[in-house]
Amino acid sequence: MKQLDALLNPRSIAVIGASADPGKTSGRPISYLLKHGFSGAIYPVNPKASEIQGLTCYASIEALPEAPDVGLVLLNAKRSVDAVRSLSQMGCKAAIVLASGFAEAGEDGQDLQEALKEAAGAMRILGPNTIGLVNLSARIPLSASGALEVSDLPTGHVAVVSQSGGILGALLSRAAGRGVGLSSLISTSNEVDLEVSDFIDYLVDDDNTRVIALYLESVRNPKRFREAAIRARDAGKPLVVFKIGRSEAGASAASSHTGALAGEDRVYDAFFRELGVIRANTFDEFLDIPAVLVSGRKLTGRRVAILTSTGGAGTLIADSLGMNHFDTPAPDANTASQLRALQGNTPTALDRNPIDVTLAGLQPELLRQAIRTLLASDSYDALIVVIGSSGLAMPDLVVGAIQDCLDINDKPVLAYVSPHAPDTLKRLNRAGIPGFSSPESCSAVLEALHFTGQPLPGGRPTPSVELPDLTGLTGGAIDEASAKSLFSRTGIQVPASRVVTCRDEAVQAARELGQPVVLKVLDANLLHKSDIGGVALHQNADTIGARFEQMIQDVGSRIDRRPDRFLVEAMVTGGHELILGANRDALGTAILLGAGGVTAELFKDTTLCLLPEQGGLTLEQAKTMMRKLTTWPLLDGYRGSVHCDTDALAQAIVDFSNLIAALGDRVVTSEINPLFVLPEGHGVVAADAVLVLEQMESDNVEGERRYG
Repeated sequence: MKQLDALLNPRSIAVIGASADPGKTSGRPISYLLKHGFSGAIYPVNPKASEIQGLTCYASIEALPEAPDVGLVLLNAKRSVDAVRSLSQMGCKAAIVLASGFAEAGEDGQDLQEALKEAAGAMRILGPNTIGLVNLSARIPLSASGALEVSDLPTGHVAVVSQSGGILGALLSRAAGRGVGLSSLISTSNEVDLEVSDFIDYLVDDDNTRVIALYLESVRNPKRFREAAIRARDAGKPLVVFKIGRSEAGASAASSHTGALAGEDRVYDAFFRELGVIRANTFDEFLDIPAVLVSGRKLTGRRVAILTSTGGAGTLIADSLGMNHFDTPAPDANTASQLRALQGNTPTALDRNPIDVTLAGLQPELLRQAIRTLLASDSYDALIVVIGSSGLAMPDLVVGAIQDCLDINDKPVLAYVSPHAPDTLKRLNRAGIPGFSSPESCSAVLEALHFTGQPLPGGRPTPSVELPDLTGLTGGAIDEASAKSLFSRTGIQVPASRVVTCRDEAVQAARELGQPVVLKVLDANLLHKSDIGGVALHQNADTIGARFEQMIQDVGSRIDRRPDRFLVEAMVTGGHELILGANRDALGTAILLGAGGVTAELFKDTTLCLLPEQGGLTLEQAKTMMRKLTTWPLLDGYRGSVHCDTDALAQAIVDFSNLIAALGDRVVTSEINPLFVLPEGHGVVAADAVLVLEQMESDNVEGERRYG
């Protein structure tokens, strides 16, 4: 028996530190194993008892009659280490350690956790600081959670893996209350050994699991998670994630605008999106979405029919759908004709959407025929049936009417229960009809269904030029002139410029470049030059000399040293300003596109896309990023304005991402801000550039000279 099989489906369980009092936390696990019908061997271990709940109790692990498949350790942190060592030496396959006081408790706890891992040897460990696991499909509770006091725990096809122990109990009780069946619940907590990705991998092969729901605090091993998520996707088992920490800023602001904008949580969004993982926005959605996905039904479009027996509730659903960009069109002529044929002499409103049968009263046959007609209609991709107060008197008739129509096709069918009726919701869910008590839940689950039906990014990037040799590129912050030189070699247009060190050189450069020009201080360590008076626009040969002297004073007073290098470049005008950046995160490298210039951090109109494991972004990914911007219409000729060169912008995104991908883990942060998108046919121009690389042992002066 494989170790994870032994953990989830043990034939024998040793409960270390078991109490004879089922009212105590340490007495619950044996009580729950017996209550929920575990048929294997249970070995209590407690030197102070000879019998616990009718079972022979053993004085020590060494006294057990055999090596158990699983050891459930209920001791404190220090004693747990010794117990784990004894279990491992005996040949136990896996241990569950409930004790806290490990890595979450600070440095001493971290040392204790390392000792626990060492003591385990080849044995697998779940925890520590875990509430355990529950295999509902096999009726095996390996947990002390009080939620197991409930006798009626419906089984189903949603598996939950949580990095929080307390959430496991909350989900178990909520799912039972709503009639949502689960296959298993696993609390990984500190993840000294087994982590979320291990269980994704295991559950992909579990016949009882169709959807995997993950409650995450962090992804500790992004590479491993990526592999497991791809395997789940390929197996047709959707992953639904509730990732806490949306309000946290993440990592502190890095040394560029991009670092301030590409916060950790937004990178998680991009990471999940790239892998086809659905992110639940609320705790309710964390159950709502899996309950819909488990049916395997497909949403191919965004047109939704609403069949209601209460007008007000139908309007609530229509409004929520509209706010989430779903369409609620009226029935086509053929569908409307079929619906009118159902109403007889009853003045029902069956030729509009919401399709209102309020005046017909509760007529299950009318409801049944209307559902069949709407599901068969080419006008709709999904159906929401609204159950009003009249449906509460005969809930089985309403549920039965919906259930009888599910074989028409695989279009999603949802039920919204308008009054407070938890029993009706439970009946719906147990009948395989996803039922909800809020309009927002209906919209959220349809959005999730639509997302799962979309193809994931594919194809290969098509950079405009071959990348230059990057082996001699030095680490640290690279000044603007050097960064632009590199960007230009990757296919991104930059303004003509001159590096100068004195007033006369600045005047000469302005004459050569023509007017107007921009004067900037050139220093790799000064990334926000405009904040310290280091940028002067609209200069020419007559004005730049005085401005040069003034800039020396202004910048010098802010940085306590005299700046000695400056950049004079042709001024770019007439374009739309964007920011294009890259920032390395633990999850990968994020490419950022957004409204640029000095207002980049103010408006925060940005979108992120993570680089794939190999190469840069594709043109299609670049265009998708562009269209996600709130300011996209300004690029696309909003209200008669000039169309910008969006094709050139897409290519610049690809070229930039290709360079960042080639630099790999060396990239700390990089950005072009502003990137001017000129009128159609005139391309894009990088007016400023930042590039910060990790220092490498091989960095040398030759690299600086080469790209300077």
